Amino acid sequence: MKIACIGLGVMGKYMALNMVKSGELAVVCDVTDRAFPEFKEAGVCATRDTTAAAGADIIFLSLPNTAVVRSVIRDLVPHMHAGQIIVDLSTIKYNATLELHEQLGEAGIEFLDAPVSGMESRAKDGTLTVMCGGKEAVFERVRPYFSYIGTKVLYMGTAGAGQLTKLINQLLFDINAAALAEILPMSVKMGLDCEKVGQVVNSGTGRSYASEFFIPNILKDSFRNGYSMRNAYKDLVSAAELGGSLGIPMPVLAAATSTYQMALCKGLGDNDKGGMIKVFEELLDVRFRGA
Repeated sequence: MKIACIGLGVMGKYMALNMVKSGELAVVCDVTDRAFPEFKEAGVCATRDTTAAAGADIIFLSLPNTAVVRSVIRDLVPHMHAGQIIVDLSTIKYNATLELHEQLGEAGIEFLDAPVSGMESRAKDGTLTVMCGGKEAVFERVRPYFSYIGTKVLYMGTAGAGQLTKLINQLLFDINAAALAEILPMSVKMGLDCEKVGQVVNSGTGRSYASEFFIPNILKDSFRNGYSMRNAYKDLVSAAELGGSLGIPMPVLAAATSTYQMALCKGLGDNDKGGMIKVFEELLDVRFRGA
């Protein structure tokens, strides 16, 4: 079996490096050559030409958004044949995923949507969570390769089920991050010690993965530790589109979305989600920082 990986960004690079362990990774592709030396040292072909991956039996994509995924697949398909598999590890729109399943199916090419959950550290460790949608038989063929990047690999159902599951997880995380941004500055405004508040939250019932990740970094005035808000905002847009089309009310998510939008309007798009706290710090004229 010959596999290829396209997209060597924050997550894609480490997922591809872990797949080197399979002994079957033949080609990696990216728009820049920053990560190429590590793969060339391992005997893997590294190129900017995505069509070089078209001959692989399984092609894994880890790309920044829906438009890029569409573009790469459009370039690949003329060079592919029936029976090959494309696995999209990216986080993209649900409706676009359904369209890609249908389009590739017409060409006899199998497609799995398999977004991952976990930040850069888990990508390095190969301990991501993988949520997969598509044909179960195809999932079983690819499952051995998922084991190199994740410790929890779940078949979620038919086409699009992986993206939907990832969206559910992300929206809960997004709401938690927005809540921290709103409530933590209030504690400082009321005269509480922010470091002690952080200790209480992260050892009490207010604890969440978002609090455990962001509070220590906020206290250190560090806001470039995770996915940028500019890129993360696409999940909120996807949720709004689905909610609107299906008539599903999501008032808490709508409020969280407003916080993201305020942060983006203030030019904080390059910050991670912890950077939303700056919106409320400015409103209350306080700072939630360590000594």
